[in-house]
Amino acid sequence: MFLKKNCYFCRRLKEMIQRIQSLYLLMVLLVSGVLPFFLNLWTDAKGMEVYASNEILYSSLFGISAVLAVVSLFKYKNRKNQFVLNRLNMILNLFLLGFFVYRSLSLSGETGVSEKGIGMLLPIVSIVLLVLANRAIKKDEDLVKSVDRLR
Repeated sequence: MFLKKNCYFCRRLKEMIQRIQSLYLLMVLLVSGVLPFFLNLWTDAKGMEVYASNEILYSSLFGISAVLAVVSLFKYKNRKNQFVLNRLNMILNLFLLGFFVYRSLSLSGETGVSEKGIGMLLPIVSIVLLVLANRAIKKDEDLVKSVDRLR
């Protein structure tokens, strides 16, 4: 396996992957950073599929969410900062979801019916994964506090 080397990065990567919240954050990175550019957000009345890369607001919000997930992923030794970054990421995804709802409810002069794509559900998936990551972080923090109490 490629992680058998005794380099600093490999040791850190092994420590990071051993925690379940790291896997949740990797999934958030995948959902926010990769999938919006392959799954359509909606199909307009003309039948054209709209992706996140077509809309600058949506692509930038998805990008910021992915960057927050990466930063939180590498803050694995500072659980409180990781928890706060995940909360900020949840708020960002709620804004993104709000923009999607606003866009789907206000059909600016569109006479035909537009079809919603699976990409509109990506912020919900991200929020669920971030909640699971925060639960795991909280569980780790409680475990460390209980061990400190026993000393």
